[in-house]
Amino acid sequence: MHVSITVPTEDPRRARDVYPELERIGYDRAFSFEARHDPFVPLAIAGEHTERIELGTAIAIGFARSPMTLANTGWDLQATTGGRFLLGLGSQIKPHIEERYSMPWSRPAARMKEMVQAIRAIWRAWETGERLDFEGEFYTHTRMIPAFDPGPNPYGPPPIFTAGFGPRSTRIAGEVADGFFVHPVNTRRSLQELTLPAVAEGAARAGRETSDIEIVCVTIVVTGHTEEEYTRSLEGVRGQLAFYATTPAYLPVFDLHGYGDLHPVMKRLAKEGRWDEMPALIDDELIETIAVVAEPAAIPAALVARLAGISDSVSVVNNRAPDPKHLAEVVAGLHTMAR
Repeated sequence: MHVSITVPTEDPRRARDVYPELERIGYDRAFSFEARHDPFVPLAIAGEHTERIELGTAIAIGFARSPMTLANTGWDLQATTGGRFLLGLGSQIKPHIEERYSMPWSRPAARMKEMVQAIRAIWRAWETGERLDFEGEFYTHTRMIPAFDPGPNPYGPPPIFTAGFGPRSTRIAGEVADGFFVHPVNTRRSLQELTLPAVAEGAARAGRETSDIEIVCVTIVVTGHTEEEYTRSLEGVRGQLAFYATTPAYLPVFDLHGYGDLHPVMKRLAKEGRWDEMPALIDDELIETIAVVAEPAAIPAALVARLAGISDSVSVVNNRAPDPKHLAEVVAGLHTMAR
């Protein structure tokens, strides 16, 4: 099992300490994400303080940038990390793109597909010296002169993963990406019935094999060595799922398991500002359906059982009890099972 984690980024100055600790624990890959801080800066710092662990964004907001700026950043991080970088892109939602970033929004799945294709065209021009000639519906890149051409990357171009929710964005990963981040609102059944068929459809459209696309199953974990740790983890996930239940995009998974009626209730409570009342509506059965809930020693086997036949790549999420050392036993157990 290939084990990843998304790193808390409340203070980017901690990158020089956090990422080496994750490497010592045994994680295979560590992701930054874009919230209050830029997602690329901590990875540049981490690259100087680690040797083995892969480093990536899960995710950087693609539509807040252009393909050229993403191509430059990805190229440079691939070089400075010694070939350990992964460019993970997501779309965010329309209000943030238009009102926070003042960038255009339209047809997000098609735009993301073209963004990936444009980045690859830019990298190909740098790698081969061929003329840059990309003209699409959303992006056009036809000018590249020697002063702005970094030339071939000593480690080759980095992989590009995309993230999303729903069949259209999932199909795009199958068409053009090296991998796909499955949103934490997932279950074994939703992976089998919703995610994998959409990836396979996209791959078939592009004449690719589904084995060409790494499915990173971002999986919520509820665990703890003490009753206090376990309760904090459980209640944190209860609040997390209450928040997710307000979002229409995640409704298919809730519907699949008979919880579709939660959405309008949660949406109303959120609109009224009654956030404190929402977690109580998330029952333990729903938590156990979406999350892997067990004592730390039992988590590895539970993760393997959940993802058997689906993916051997997992990114563990322990939100609101985020100390990655709490999951060190899980990482060790997964690697032991793999051997």
